[in-house]
Amino acid sequence: MRERVEEVLELLRPSLQADGGDVELIDVTEDGIVKVRLTGACGGCPFATLTLKEGIERAIKEEIPEVKEVIAV
Repeated sequence: MRERVEEVLELLRPSLQADGGDVELIDVTEDGIVKVRLTGACGGCPFATLTLKEGIERAIKEEIPEVKEVIAV
């Protein structure tokens, strides 16, 4: 499942990088929790939670229904 998550993140990266940020995959647990780190401008952005839940989590869940949640670490 980790490889599939990476593929989705690669599709999202250009949008994040255009705003000076990025996302790093930290872990994918067996129970469907994806752990990521928002970096660059995204790390301290007031909209980071919105980006994480409405952008990254939504895109990953659409492609990989086994994913239950995406959390920032």
